[in-house]
Amino acid sequence: MNAIKKARKFIEVRPQSESAQTLARLVRALESDEPFPLGELYKLNYEQFGLGIDILKEWRLDRYYMGKAKLHDLSVQLGDLRH
Repeated sequence: MNAIKKARKFIEVRPQSESAQTLARLVRALESDEPFPLGELYKLNYEQFGLGIDILKEWRLDRYYMGKAKLHDLSVQLGDLRH
């Protein structure tokens, strides 16, 4: 199961826990491109800290593929304009 799904399930099951609140703030910060204090991750237990790091890794990878897809779409559009 990927980190995004794990985080969603964790937050759904324990919405009032400090760990769930921290992970939710991390996701909101990533989605809105807002700053997130890394010190909040360090307050999590080891397992939840790892989940936070995995969320960051997946988010970065998804952004890479999104950027790659946008470049491809633009390239196709440019090719269409030349014909």
